[in-house]
Amino acid sequence: MTTYHFIGIKGTGMSALAQILHDSGEKVQGSDVEKQFFTQEALESKNIPIYPFSKENITDGLTIIAGNAFSDEHVEIQEAKRKGLVFYRYHEFLGEWLKQYTSIAVTGAHGKTSTTGLLAHVLNSSYPISYLIGDGTGNGHVDSNYFVFEACEYRRHFLSYEPDYAIMTNIDFDHPDYFSSINDVFDAFQSMADNVKKGIIACGDDEKLQQIQAKVPVVYYGFLPTNDFQAQNVKETEEGTKFDVFVRNTYYDTFTIPMYGNHHVLNALAVIAICHYEGMDADAMKHISTFKGVKRRFSEKKISNQIIIDDYAHHPREITATIESARKKYPNKEVVAIFQPHTFTRTKTFLQEFADSLNEADSIYLCEIFASAREDSGQLTINDLQKLIPNSIILELEKVKELMKHEDSVLIFMGAGDIQKFQHAYEDALSAK
Repeated sequence: MTTYHFIGIKGTGMSALAQILHDSGEKVQGSDVEKQFFTQEALESKNIPIYPFSKENITDGLTIIAGNAFSDEHVEIQEAKRKGLVFYRYHEFLGEWLKQYTSIAVTGAHGKTSTTGLLAHVLNSSYPISYLIGDGTGNGHVDSNYFVFEACEYRRHFLSYEPDYAIMTNIDFDHPDYFSSINDVFDAFQSMADNVKKGIIACGDDEKLQQIQAKVPVVYYGFLPTNDFQAQNVKETEEGTKFDVFVRNTYYDTFTIPMYGNHHVLNALAVIAICHYEGMDADAMKHISTFKGVKRRFSEKKISNQIIIDDYAHHPREITATIESARKKYPNKEVVAIFQPHTFTRTKTFLQEFADSLNEADSIYLCEIFASAREDSGQLTINDLQKLIPNSIILELEKVKELMKHEDSVLIFMGAGDIQKFQHAYEDALSAK
């Protein structure tokens, strides 16, 4: 029996995949930098060994799975190739592993993680399933009926997968360090559609998704009456958002989700559509009402009279959606955005769009740009964004106490880098009061 060694095991997808293999009875270990990441708690709870990077970790007989963040020059990858070990990149291995299940890929520029989590939650209430969520959550089951997984479009990695079904939430221009235009992104999604074997569930409110040509049936969902699955009579309640679902213009049932914002209704519709397609009854689908959310997606806590929210939003469209959720859930509170841009290329490409989306908040704080491992440096600074948002304030780590003046407010810490260090520093400051 081989041991699977994960190079970069603390990455969100890598951590989830390691857990799936472990839960399926495989022997798993991994290596990474020694910095603490939120993903490692689950790994440690399953007693999966994590070592500091070293070529000494690479021993005979291992099967290597390498994270995509690491180049072929990485010391462990070089040693694995020198020894001639079985070697996969993350997306290559996942593409092979999912072939043993009825697989459902969840893809799109935005909403992948939340939709994957919601679908896994609903299916898991009725069947033994395996699932891989992009927040680092992975679960394997030896008798899985389904394998639900997040499929990322970056560098066209999702073309390594040939799923039975695909949910497509939207097509939008992102990852400008790789994609050249929205047409380039569309081309990637069209290629992904060509790989799907049984059916596609697509948001019909998205103009680009309406243009996808598929060899398999396409079921559309959304708010427009032209969709196969349509949400009507959407109402915010104390429990969340309540809405009626019409299937091909005929009333089907009424559902409640414990979230706020139209994007969450769309995510729920996608889940309802795939479950309906697979023959699940409406009562089983109503487990959407008990969904607790996924990590770093509108994760909230109350401290004194402030609501503190941690969110992964790192694209203008995601910022708009997150602020909309806060407004709908807390209509009488000030909304404060604390935003850390992620990568120089994305910040430069969407500079004006970031300004426009952040201006939907009542108060705006900006943190220095978080550089990706894929970038060496950038000429851009946070001051370039601040110039477009005259009333914004640049927030430094040692000055987070400034946020205390926003009494009875919602503080949203947003970003895909290390924005959490600002949140933790602020919470420490509050507890020291």
